[in-house]
Amino acid sequence: MPKIITIANQKGGVGKTTTAVNVAAGLAVSEVNTLLIDMDPQSNATIGCGLDYHNLENTVYEVLIEGTEIDTAITASEIPYLDILPASTRLVGAEIEMVSLIGRELVLKKALESMTRDYKYVIIDCPPSLGLLTINSLAASQSVLIPIQCEYYAMEGLGQLLHTIRLIQRSINRNLQIEGVLITMYDGRLRLSQEVSEQVRSHFKGKVYNTMVRRNVRLGESPSFGKPIILYDATSAGAQDYMNLVGELLHDDGQTLG
Repeated sequence: MPKIITIANQKGGVGKTTTAVNVAAGLAVSEVNTLLIDMDPQSNATIGCGLDYHNLENTVYEVLIEGTEIDTAITASEIPYLDILPASTRLVGAEIEMVSLIGRELVLKKALESMTRDYKYVIIDCPPSLGLLTINSLAASQSVLIPIQCEYYAMEGLGQLLHTIRLIQRSINRNLQIEGVLITMYDGRLRLSQEVSEQVRSHFKGKVYNTMVRRNVRLGESPSFGKPIILYDATSAGAQDYMNLVGELLHDDGQTLG
């Protein structure tokens, strides 16, 4: 069984998709078989990996709504060891369509259980909301990684996410844990960044990664070129930060970078 990690925060603009794409790519360049699942109707993770969803016959929508076999919807990326279950704009109406389904919170979990491909990690990118797509992702996962941006009101809304996690632990997925909290868009020159970092570390205690993702122009540019930062500019601060994060993730799981 792969380790399944959902990247979630219902607050937009915190680096959620950037983290999902670059953690998945970082695992792949470490020669770890990885699947990236795009559960966001905006399809930014799909686009950020260089895929054009307009040309894809099967996506996560077909898997969730039409019962398409998950193996047939998985697409290879240009990075060895990294495959993608892409999203498309068809996913916009999925939450409404799923309401009438029996076991609607477990559709993704059942699809993953039927998967025959062999992965060590599955990384799931969620929409910035706590609807059925995010609930399906959390129900299918062993853990959730929470990115938090260094800005005013960084902790605002997190209570709702943590409440949702507790509800899912009680009723759907008892094994769900917080994988870790990632501080993003950090600028050491700003007092605000330092204050937010201290606040987050105080609130989440030992769950916060040592790695902080610094503000980095190249990291912001890479999605428009359809490339994870490790392909776009491997020498950039963004690439170094995400590879450090992958190193922490693998170390916590008793593994090492390849």
